[in-house]
Parts: sequence; structure tokens; C-alpha cells
Amino acid sequence: MSITDFDPNGPGLDNGNFIGLPFTEAEADLIFFPVPWDVTVSYADGTANGPANILQASTQLDLVHPFSADAWKKGIYFQPVNTYWAKRSAELRPMAQAYIEFIEQGGQVGKNKKMTRALEEINYTCENLHRWVEQETSRLLKQGKFVGLIGGEHSCPLGYLRALGKKQEQFGILQIDAHLDLRKAYEGFTYSHASVFYNALQIEAVQQLTQVGIRDYCAAEVALSRQDERVQVFYDYQLQGAQFRGNTWQQQCHTIVETLPEKVYISFDIDGLQPSLCPHTGTPVPGGLTFNQALYLIETVMRSGRQIIGFDLCEVAGPPYEWDGNVGARVAYTLAVAMLV
Repeated sequence: MSITDFDPNGPGLDNGNFIGLPFTEAEADLIFFPVPWDVTVSYADGTANGPANILQASTQLDLVHPFSADAWKKGIYFQPVNTYWAKRSAELRPMAQAYIEFIEQGGQVGKNKKMTRALEEINYTCENLHRWVEQETSRLLKQGKFVGLIGGEHSCPLGYLRALGKKQEQFGILQIDAHLDLRKAYEGFTYSHASVFYNALQIEAVQQLTQVGIRDYCAAEVALSRQDERVQVFYDYQLQGAQFRGNTWQQQCHTIVETLPEKVYISFDIDGLQPSLCPHTGTPVPGGLTFNQALYLIETVMRSGRQIIGFDLCEVAGPPYEWDGNVGARVAYTLAVAMLV
């Protein structure tokens, strides 16, 4: 089917494409790049199947978006989920669970050969995953594509950020999240989902990290956020408290966006939203942004004249949780439209 034969007012076609759109990868301006990985999650798993859930739920979306009625015409294509990495995630997750249970019970990894080998294998495989993500996203960027990475756990975009770090001289990251994700090698995992922005700050091109909606963190993360001048945190309780005192969300969004440089990468962990919108995500936390608060913040970035150079959406639960996929698909589409406008 070509775009001339496609009916944007018809039912969502269950044809394997995002919202049933008629584009091939070659024709599309924006590529959704799925990473089916959730090995290091420290609570509930299942987000490795988040990309598939988002794709399936996308047939329920309509194409007209508040940001633009026609952005979809530039072409959106959702790559097939890589079966090799999906299989490796499924193979390593039970090993990681056993390892996490061992250390949570006070086990000493250095004194246990089995757990030492498990940690080494997981860290080695994670490094290979991030190398693959970097190579594949670099390939798409060289083709002039916009790229939106769809996880998986929140460690998934590190390779993409490395690819952007080689393409861009400088850029900032807007992180919507319940967690700071600034722990160094959390639980011994060099590439833990809780360590992604500690690792991202090692990328020379990362000029700014602005974190929004944060409401679960440890003392070491807070210390790092205060020590690194690139990091600006907007804690959820502070944002809500400001609204209670009469500070509008519009005013707060402008304050947030003013911390960002000209080029912006958006990292959206679905648990940055209120848990009612993502009830089966791996590490839900009370509080958070409403759906429309998140959209307004993204729109404020877009309308500010800043360039959105990339994004990720992570931690969306997989099947059978259709509501999580439905919300995830709408967030993914919002990010895509904001980048295409």
C-alpha cells in the first residue's frame, strides 16, 4: 500500500506497522528502533516485550495530534524486534534474578564463583548490546533518519546516546523519570537500568542533564547531581508544591526548558507518569506527571525553537497489559510528532 491508497480516516490496520501506516523503512523519515532488553531490572520485569506491546496497541491511535495534523505524512516506521537480543534477554534474566536475590540476602559475590561468573557474563553481554545499539543507530543517523529508541529497560538508550555523542558536538538531555538513574554500577551491573545517566554523563558531548518528575533516589545520586554542574533536578514534590502555591505548569515548563541547550535529546521513562498510566512498569512510584503535563512539557521544548535530535521511551510493560501499551504508544507518537514538526 502507498500513501496515496492509505485512508487516514479508516480503522487502524493491523499490518505490523505503527498505527497501520503504509511506509517502508526507506520511505520513512522517523524510525522507531526497538530494544527488547530488561536483564538488569531490580524489581518487576516484562519491559523487554514493551516494544511489541506498543506496536500492537498503536492500531488504536488516530493520526491527528494536538501538535500537528499532518506530521505522520513524513513517514514513521517501526523496525521489527531483533529476535537475537530478545532471546538473550530471556536467557539472562533468570540468571540476573538469582544474582539479585543472592545479594539482597547479603551474599558476597566475590566469595561465590557461580555469582561472579553470572555477573561477568551479564556485564559482558550488556556491553555487546550497547555496542550493537550504537552501530545500528549510527547507521540510521548516517542515512539522515530521525531515530526514536523504544525499550526495554532504561539502560537501552546508552548506545544511542554514544552514537549521538559522535555526531553532535554538544547536546542536552531532558529526562522524564521517577528515578535519577545516577547510581554507579548499581548491584554490580555496569550497565544497570539505574546507572544509565551516570554512564551517559561520561559522554563528552553531553552538555546538560535536566531531570523532571524525580521522586525516588539515594543519597549518592543526590550528591552527584549537586556536584556535577551539568545536572539540574526538578523533583516531583517541588513541582507539585509550586503548583499548590500558585505557580502554573506553563511557568514551570518554561523554567525547565530554559536549562536546556539548543539541541535536546528526550529520554522518557514511562514511570515518570502517574502509576495509573503505567501500572505494570518495573518500578512504579506514587506521584508523577499527568499525561497532559508531559505533553505540554514536550510541546514547550518543541515551541521554544530548540532542536529535538533524538528520543527514547523505556520501561513500558509488555503483554498482556494492553493499557500500558496504549499509553506507551501515545507517548511514542507524541515524541515522534514533536521531532517531525
